[in-house]
Amino acid sequence: MTQAYPPEDDKGLSMRNITHLIYGLFALGLLSAGFFGIATIAAVILAYLKRGDAAGTLYAKHFDWVIKTFWWGMLWVVLSALATFIFIGWITGVIALVWVVYRIIKGWLALLSGQSPAAEY
Repeated sequence: MTQAYPPEDDKGLSMRNITHLIYGLFALGLLSAGFFGIATIAAVILAYLKRGDAAGTLYAKHFDWVIKTFWWGMLWVVLSALATFIFIGWITGVIALVWVVYRIIKGWLALLSGQSPAAEY
């Protein structure tokens, strides 16, 4: 069963393209090991700005997915940084990074298949 995308007007980028842009910016920030960390922040800001426009559509769930991934990832990175004082922060930091990468890949693949990301948080 395929899911039809909601009709969109032809003004500017479509919600689908904006969602791809958000995932792409987030991935760029991660792949560059923080060098383009501003790209990740831009992705989250764009998700916050467009979340209202996408309300009630498939894309709103993707925006929420990216926003929650960012904030949970930030929490775990900060806790891991604090835990480096007791020498386990490096392990938890790597686990947090793998989790964030997993969620970005899972969300982007769900977008490509026309579905919303799973509701596991």
